[in-house]
Amino acid sequence: MQTLDSVSAMQALAGELRAAGRTVALVPTMGALHEGHLDLIRLAATRADVVVVSIFVNPTQFGPNEDYTRYPRDLEGDLAKCADAGAHHAFIPTKDALYPPGYSTYVNEESVAKPLEGVSRPAHFRGVTTIVTKLFNIVQPTCAIFGQKDAQQVAVIRKVVTDLHLPVEIVTAPTTRDDDGVALSSRNAYLTPLQRTAAAAIPQTLETVKSMVAKGERRAERLTAEATHLLSQFRQIRIIYIAVVDPLTMQTQREVVPGNSLLAVAVWVEETRLIDNALL
Repeated sequence: MQTLDSVSAMQALAGELRAAGRTVALVPTMGALHEGHLDLIRLAATRADVVVVSIFVNPTQFGPNEDYTRYPRDLEGDLAKCADAGAHHAFIPTKDALYPPGYSTYVNEESVAKPLEGVSRPAHFRGVTTIVTKLFNIVQPTCAIFGQKDAQQVAVIRKVVTDLHLPVEIVTAPTTRDDDGVALSSRNAYLTPLQRTAAAAIPQTLETVKSMVAKGERRAERLTAEATHLLSQFRQIRIIYIAVVDPLTMQTQREVVPGNSLLAVAVWVEETRLIDNALL
């Protein structure tokens, strides 16, 4: 696996691959790779000739009181995992390379980004859409692979790609879960054993709601009330939002439309912020 740490080197490689007619799959990450990331890399290998993994802890998607400085970092381990999973190239730019002094240009999506995460993290998606657009311009992928756990992020990026006519196919991979059902996340490393037990209530709650829908319940108010009740049993959990939404627009729905509804959940497990979701 080749490692590239400069924008110019990655752009040169992208040009060579395009000239050779090679398709490229990009897996954007912030490092601290886990099995969920590796599943994205493996899927990418089935969708294109060449797999590029970017590793960059993007400062612009963190709020002023969030965990940018303590976000888990393990570049050496990440590169070994990328190689083992079948990546061909790792792009590991520096902060100054992507945001040099005087940087002042950002990409805003102003509809899909507004609800849910947009309420509690108002600057988050501006950072996400900016870095992803930059990566698309630098790597020039044929497709990009994202995980279903970040459902709103995927929806926002799809809208950016559509609105800006970017020639990139957005591929969504199923959420990878641990044995206790908790969605894999780099932030899971923050959890104590007791907090981890509380976190396991999140996927259990999603399954309960899915079961209610399968039995015929369609009222979003009833479903979110049950999810709220179940998660509120754990004193470690503080609910940020629970909502039934359209998976493309992230607008709330009063009734479930089977196959076109998403239960989105965000909570604090003491000091750790976790998100999860389930298609209904």
